[in-house]
Amino acid sequence: MIITKKALQRRTFLRGMGAVVALPLLDAMIPALSRGASAATPVRRLGFVYIPMGSNIKQWTPAAEGRITELSPTLKALTPFIDQTTVLSGLELKNAYSPGNHATANASFLSAAKAKMTEGSDYELATTVDQIAAKRLGQDTRLPSLELAMDLLTPVGNCDNGYACVYQNNLSWSTPTTPLPAEAQPRIVFERLFGDGGSADDRRAELRKNGSILDWVNDDMARLQKKLGASDRTKVSNYLDTVRELERRIQKAEQQTAESTLPDLERPVGVPAAYGDHAKLMFDLQVLALQADVTRVITFQLARETSTRTYPEIGVPEAHHPTSHHTNIPEKLTKLAMINAYHVSLFSYYLDKLKATPDGDGSLLDHSMILYGSGMGNPDVHDHVNLPIVLVGGGAGKHQGGRHIKYAEATPLANLHLTLLEKIGVHQDTFADSKGRVDELLSV
Repeated sequence: MIITKKALQRRTFLRGMGAVVALPLLDAMIPALSRGASAATPVRRLGFVYIPMGSNIKQWTPAAEGRITELSPTLKALTPFIDQTTVLSGLELKNAYSPGNHATANASFLSAAKAKMTEGSDYELATTVDQIAAKRLGQDTRLPSLELAMDLLTPVGNCDNGYACVYQNNLSWSTPTTPLPAEAQPRIVFERLFGDGGSADDRRAELRKNGSILDWVNDDMARLQKKLGASDRTKVSNYLDTVRELERRIQKAEQQTAESTLPDLERPVGVPAAYGDHAKLMFDLQVLALQADVTRVITFQLARETSTRTYPEIGVPEAHHPTSHHTNIPEKLTKLAMINAYHVSLFSYYLDKLKATPDGDGSLLDHSMILYGSGMGNPDVHDHVNLPIVLVGGGAGKHQGGRHIKYAEATPLANLHLTLLEKIGVHQDTFADSKGRVDELLSV
């Protein structure tokens, strides 16, 4: 580690024409101390990944309770992270019960609130937990929060039994009347992370000529490298290689879309043709955003409620939504579990990238808490109890996994949200319909 009298500012950027590239945590950013040096106090990060239409809960739920050493068939892909994984069974969203079902499952997931029944623009919900967290965690970041999705759908009017489409399209709400639209196009997300100044059309025109946004910050990069020690130069080089590789993958997807004579009307323009490739690219962008401390709060809708996406790559050519109405038919239950396990495997890809990314004395995964789950329990009957919920990550020392917390009686999901806020330093007496906190998580 290079000890200097004056540390490099944590909010250090590489700047160039229309670009601003935030840097990962470097040794040079760690202040010198009178009795040596230590890693900077890790920042806490909070993530939420939503899956639609519940699960085959029998395949999802671990057999043992309390301390566990083995996960269920559906969650098997999380085994490498079991020490930082807590499965919670028996959680409920009471305020999601209504004629809406799909719309309210999505809307209530982060709000635990009852959506106003309307097909118009007079919609109303509540401020979601991620946005409450963003007011604290986002004070020192360029983006207070980042809202992402896989489906670029903007229908208006009625989407589900008298409920406006806004409830089904948006997970995150900054106020009870302000939904935050999610972005599904990797190029636009990339520009949000690194673009600065000028119009999007101007930036894309320059990219077509120059090839990479990093070419715009070469001068700044050269000046910075002269100030850094060998270890930091390697970190910056590896980080910028990752940025360039993501940019290359985005460009490749855009080229393939442009060359396609049969565009996929259900897929956003400029994304990889394969669902799994698109999801991994969106997860990689999240890792980059966290690594550069562009944001500390992210929500991601891995698939949309009532999705008719098919998954032939895993042997499920039938659409997800009809498959979720399984009526206890073994074949449909098996295929629903296959979809669930596939989504978990993509989530595991994200966790693996977080675990492999250094951050101070640990990794990004060590300093994050990510809630993965659905606002629907049994999709066949559209209930909102015994939700499939998993919490993963070290939480900067605030979360210890290897546990299955199973409630004997239905317990508000809002209890978990309230607990997560407490763990990032936001104290509230209540959240939505909470009746307390998750004591087992507070013991850490």
